[in-house]
Amino acid sequence: MTVSKARAAIILAAGQGTRMKSSLSKVLHKVAGRAMLDWVIALARDLDCEKIVVVTGAHNQDATKKVIAQLGEGAHALQEPPMGTGHAVNCAKDAMSGFDGNVIVLYADTPLITRETAVKAFEAVENGASVSVLGFEAKIPGAYGRLIENKDGDLLEIVEAKEATADQLAINLCNSGVMAANAKDLFAHLENVTNENAKGEYYLTDVVGLAVNAGQKCKAVRGTEDEVMGVNSRLELSQAEAAFQSKKRVEMMEKGVTLIAPETVFFSHDTEIENDVTIEPNVVFGEGVVVKSGATIRAFTHIEGGIIGNGAIIGPYSRIRPGSEIGKDVHIGNFVETKNAKLSEGVKANHLTYLGDVTIGKKTNIGAGTITCNYDGYFKYKTEIGEGVLIGSDTMLVAPLKIGDKAMTGSGSTITEDIPAGALSFERNAQTIKEKWADNFHALSSAKKAQMK
Repeated sequence: MTVSKARAAIILAAGQGTRMKSSLSKVLHKVAGRAMLDWVIALARDLDCEKIVVVTGAHNQDATKKVIAQLGEGAHALQEPPMGTGHAVNCAKDAMSGFDGNVIVLYADTPLITRETAVKAFEAVENGASVSVLGFEAKIPGAYGRLIENKDGDLLEIVEAKEATADQLAINLCNSGVMAANAKDLFAHLENVTNENAKGEYYLTDVVGLAVNAGQKCKAVRGTEDEVMGVNSRLELSQAEAAFQSKKRVEMMEKGVTLIAPETVFFSHDTEIENDVTIEPNVVFGEGVVVKSGATIRAFTHIEGGIIGNGAIIGPYSRIRPGSEIGKDVHIGNFVETKNAKLSEGVKANHLTYLGDVTIGKKTNIGAGTITCNYDGYFKYKTEIGEGVLIGSDTMLVAPLKIGDKAMTGSGSTITEDIPAGALSFERNAQTIKEKWADNFHALSSAKKAQMK
């Protein structure tokens, strides 16, 4: 649908978050590796909002600084002291000055609302409603405010549970708090909201009644209960994480990804996995991961900030750290760690190895126990390994270092100088053999032990 008017978003992020028991602002706690505030800012951008204003409180300066860094000074408004949701939205009035269009009110502690759902709120206003409210069908409505509709589907009012009649309490269409309206109309209605209630606060929900009393049409649109879940405690944070992961697992399997034990696999908000990838149990994806078709991620593997190529096999017990580019048909085995490592097609590193700040050419084999010694306590240095190289087991590669194509290193070597293509390099002391020494040691030790009994 063509957007009939400009769009804006006001994001409420001034909640105290005392139940989180944290020095970090509630809205900066993460779901699927992403701060809740960032989730909602991303949603506003995805809704094509040309203006975004975030309302924070005096207590959460870390959130304020993040907003200003991301969106600029003009995108921030301060609510101090906090006097309810209606007051919070009104605090954004100056920042919204000059905006002529429709605005949606979002909450920075409600991170999982999808674009498909939020856009319904805008579309209802663009199609003639003065105000639209996002609702959801609650399994247990409990203390949620109820959305009261007439037979034509128009929204008449929002009734708080403690003020509802028995018939109204039987309604399970509940208020999420998300609201869209024409910006000028919204602020005009807010001028008439009072704080004549038990809490002495200005409620955004009162806007619906004011609009209806003014003869304007209001509409409720629907989302799911999981996506409108608010987060106020560590328990609710874990529930939001669980809701995201459950949905993401289904999404991945529907795309053609095999999850052997879905409940044990954890994704980031931005994980990208192509079809015909197999993921074994107990795998964790951090931010910035792309997995290409045909790859296998074996059990107990952690991947963050890496690209996994077609047909690659990773794990079990592998760690892929940021900056890793794992090429086609590469094998990364148990207890192998990579960081800032580019491994070309067919490379194998199957055991007990650290590969940091390294490029490795095609078909090279890295022996067990190899370490790229890339850090001197102050600076990082790079190792460059060519194609078809054989690195012997227990090799220390002291960077900066270059190893030419088809070169080899002897097992147990510490390599400190560049190796030409096709050459063998090894470093070790001469081996000493003492005849009968072990036999004599065993005899003497056994006799001594026998005397001690």
